[in-house]
Amino acid sequence: MQIWLNGVAYECRPGVTVAELLARMETRGRRVAVEVNGEIVPKSRHGEYHLAVGDRVELIGAIGGG
Repeated sequence: MQIWLNGVAYECRPGVTVAELLARMETRGRRVAVEVNGEIVPKSRHGEYHLAVGDRVELIGAIGGG
């Protein structure tokens, strides 16, 4: 199925979860916020939140500083 990932068309399997997408994008160990269709998906829901055709997903990396 096709979703939009950071503004670019992206193919993934139907029913993929946010957690699976993040693993595929190799974000392990990095702080990433996930927004789907304009709504933040809490980290506690990444494993149960299934993406659908045409979803607009934004991955936003946190940058630390002081």
